[in-house]
Amino acid sequence: MEYRRFGRTELPMPVVSCGGMRFQHGWGEVDPKDISPEGQANLEACVHRALELGITHIETARGYGSSEYQLGRILPTLPRQKLIVQTKVGIAETPRQFLEQFETSMANLRLEYVDLLALHGLNDRECLERTMSGGILEAARQLQKEGRARYIGFSSHAWNDLLVEVVNSGEFDYLNLHYFYVDQRNLPTIEAATAQDMGVFIISPTDKGGLLQKPSPILSNLCQPLHPITFNGLWCLSDPRIHTLSCGVAKPSEFDELCAAVELLPEACTHLGPILERLEAQLESALGREWLRNWHVNLPAWDQTPGGVELYQTLRLYNLYKAFGMLEHGKARYNLLGNGGHWFPGQQVDRMTDWQQLEQCIRNSPVAGRIPGVLREAHEAFKADEQKRLSQS
Repeated sequence: MEYRRFGRTELPMPVVSCGGMRFQHGWGEVDPKDISPEGQANLEACVHRALELGITHIETARGYGSSEYQLGRILPTLPRQKLIVQTKVGIAETPRQFLEQFETSMANLRLEYVDLLALHGLNDRECLERTMSGGILEAARQLQKEGRARYIGFSSHAWNDLLVEVVNSGEFDYLNLHYFYVDQRNLPTIEAATAQDMGVFIISPTDKGGLLQKPSPILSNLCQPLHPITFNGLWCLSDPRIHTLSCGVAKPSEFDELCAAVELLPEACTHLGPILERLEAQLESALGREWLRNWHVNLPAWDQTPGGVELYQTLRLYNLYKAFGMLEHGKARYNLLGNGGHWFPGQQVDRMTDWQQLEQCIRNSPVAGRIPGVLREAHEAFKADEQKRLSQS
């Protein structure tokens, strides 16, 4: 394992973290008596495998079903001073509710303190207002003063406009965000976080980064001789501004492909170069140079389009589908639109209320004439039964 200084926290962060959202018994409120011995044994095997690999960072969240409770059965048996434990608590309506949720987390984890406490889901301006002026951040700071949370960060599914503003406030020690080969939109946020000396934690590079645990045949072939998980992990970690990647496992062996990227880091450019050339060539061949260079330019945000249709995500997923055959990933992400709340805002294409008004919205796009047809094609390809976020299941 390789370790990187986690920004101004000075914590020695392993570049792969043990994510706690897939190895638990279940989502929602789980009765402890319903957790089977086999299920608990699997979670503990995942934790022990992480430690064998040198993964000393274990992260979970109040919203991850039974994850905290089950971790609380093993964490007190481990050498606390060698662990970096993070939990994430949602941005509640009031500071009191936030503190109550934190107390539940601590009781579940059976710990006296957490190293990292993230304000979970700082996704829109309403959440930002509750955090910065509604008392949530102040409550978190009080926990920090009491020694119950060493460092305060935030997690977000938002994009750069909001994220850079929060980062530049200087109020947070670290952040959790999305950034992968298949979606590089948040690079300006990483640059801003680096300038603030913040820790940078990448959320779910395997699943959100392309459903890479079930890669398409085209993508698998293009990434040879690496597994797509290994390629994406190596691509992310080749940037020293990124400190750790969350590896949310359902069984111990699922650490293998991502940890393989760590072994290749000393010669990252040698391994990445040929694969990147093939991927870029495939994108251009499938989509055309003009579209590839311009599809994202001057796109209005979802709240500025007729019907609140989310253009960027729809077009991005279309590109991956056409170039790399990533249909299942496209369906999984596209069908969260309209169902994911502030975690995945915006609507699907069938909510378009005025196509002529859309033409006005996208008139400054260099490829405006092609966008309506692509949106319709994407919707036909991706439309399926509505999806819910795992925590809503």
